Amino acid sequence: MLTIYREKDASIRNAGAAGLPPEVVWIDLLNPSDEEKTFVESRARVHIPSLEALSEIESSSRLAVDQDTIYLSLPAVAQGQTPDAHLSPVGFVLTQRVLVTVRFAAFPAFDVVAERVSKNETVQSPVAPFMALLEIMVDRGADALERLGGELDKVSRSVFRGDPSRPKHVARSNTALRRALTSVGSTGDRLTLARDALLGIGRIAPFVLSLRKSWIVPEFEARLEAMIKDVASLNDYEGHLSNKVQFLLDAILGLISIQQNDIFKVLTIVSVVGIPPTLVAGIYGMNFKYMPELNWIAGYPFGLAVIALSAIIPVLWFKWRGWF
Repeated sequence: MLTIYREKDASIRNAGAAGLPPEVVWIDLLNPSDEEKTFVESRARVHIPSLEALSEIESSSRLAVDQDTIYLSLPAVAQGQTPDAHLSPVGFVLTQRVLVTVRFAAFPAFDVVAERVSKNETVQSPVAPFMALLEIMVDRGADALERLGGELDKVSRSVFRGDPSRPKHVARSNTALRRALTSVGSTGDRLTLARDALLGIGRIAPFVLSLRKSWIVPEFEARLEAMIKDVASLNDYEGHLSNKVQFLLDAILGLISIQQNDIFKVLTIVSVVGIPPTLVAGIYGMNFKYMPELNWIAGYPFGLAVIALSAIIPVLWFKWRGWF
């Protein structure tokens, strides 16, 4: 889909038209067709990168300058509010005359900036929508990190505080730990997406600032410097959250191991407690003619008492040792 801001009439799309009208500052390509790419290349005099080119990870492919045209790309988080969040590349082709964006997924930031550009007739520089897009991406990244931090705090409270009113519900506790483990893993995946997106912006802002283009006025340079500082602070916060994710993963796995050990401890106690009575019963179940207890009047109660004591004594010993 091809969207031109600000397009006053359809004359620019005519086959015989050449160049761009002065009111056009931004051309947005969403899943562009070959015809749309050819149209923009002929009108804006720029090269439109493909999806494969925008997906390259090396800096030389993401940051490039061809004469007076700046080619940039970064990964952005698409469908960030859904379980299907993923990274999708976004390309920026910035010239003194026009900004061309190439993307293959819908991003709310583009809708917000598009509304601003459409309503504000004073926007004459293509750097303005470019800066607005990056700033909104940084803001949304900060909001996402805050939300993920809140989710980690909830998981941390549920793991370490637990439910004191139900300390003996092992099965429920295991279910809660599994749920917490899944939540932490999902949060870690989203942190990875946020880290990659912030890394892309953190590369672009210093690169554009270092070019010192005459048409990037001091106002935009100041905003770029502020953006660099914001991204640096967000990267520090993201690092803190990543460390917390790793800590919670280790803690949850440790708690699961402790509960498994407790289960094995119970099984061990039960098996040990059952061995002496079985031994006593086995002894008195042997068919020997001369067994003194067979002629006793109290032989049967004596055998039951020995069996009971052989079970109680190990239990008391385990209790004294603090096993339960």
